Order: sequence, then C-alpha cells, then structure tokens
Amino acid sequence: MTTEQELRDKLRKIEALFAGAATHGERLAAMAARDRILEKLKCFEAQERPVEMKFTLGDGWHLRLFLALCSRYGLNPYRCHGQRRTTVTLVDVPSFVDDLLWPEFTQLADALQDYLGEATERIIREEGFEVENSSGGGFFAGGLAHRRFRARAHPMGEESTA
Repeated sequence: MTTEQELRDKLRKIEALFAGAATHGERLAAMAARDRILEKLKCFEAQERPVEMKFTLGDGWHLRLFLALCSRYGLNPYRCHGQRRTTVTLVDVPSFVDDLLWPEFTQLADALQDYLGEATERIIREEGFEVENSSGGGFFAGGLAHRRFRARAHPMGEESTA
C-alpha cells in the first residue's frame, strides 16, 4: 500500500531522475533538480525553434497534472477555441518536450494512477461495495481499473495516426 508521503517521495525522485541528480529526493535536491531542468530548457531553446503542439489528455486528472508540470517549468499551455476541455496547446521546443517534459509527465501520471487505483480499490473494499463476477476476480479484474494513461502529442496541423 502506497502512502501519500511515499508517493510524494517517489514524485521527487522521478523529477530528480530527469534532472540528472543522484540524491534521494531531499527538498533542496528537488529544487536543484528543477533548476537543472530549467537550464536544459534554456539550452534547448537556444538550439531549436519552438513549435506549437497539441496534447490530448485522457481526463481531467491528467490535464491537471500536465498543467501543474508546465507551470513548474514556466511554460504557458492554452486551449484554442473549440478544443475539448482535456486538450491543450503548448508552444515549446520539441526536444524539451520529447526528452524531458513528456517522459516525466508519463512517469508521474503512472505513479499517480497507481496511487489513485490503490486508494479506490481500498475504499471500495472497506465500504463493502466490491462487485464479484463468476471468475472470482472482481469486476475490475482483467485490467480495467489498472488501465494505463494514454495520450497523444503532435504538432498542430498534423493529424495523429493513433
């Protein structure tokens, strides 16, 4: 069972991993990791031209996580008129998004998804609302409750093939 503090530590370690830090997630190390990521962003911006990219996120929770991560790095995502509420546009250099932002987002999203899945299952079990089926594994057995986050990111104007 994952506690909230363990989740917070895991999130700091993931951020430190993407910044190249070798410490164990202390607050100062996490701040230094953030600064290193911002430095990498500046290097990418000096080498490449920013591109407008559209991100179609699965649900409101993933949208909030993506917006928070963008805010942490000083990025300003926005929605265009007519876009769904879980779709955002971001102008940034592709290498920063591909090498740092998106991989970090997917790891954080997986960690949060696992935590929320465990919490949901525990609450359902403790309150006696679990649904059993003939296979004995419960309604959510078979992966529905553990479905992984899927999102698409592609430059504006290009249609996704997924």
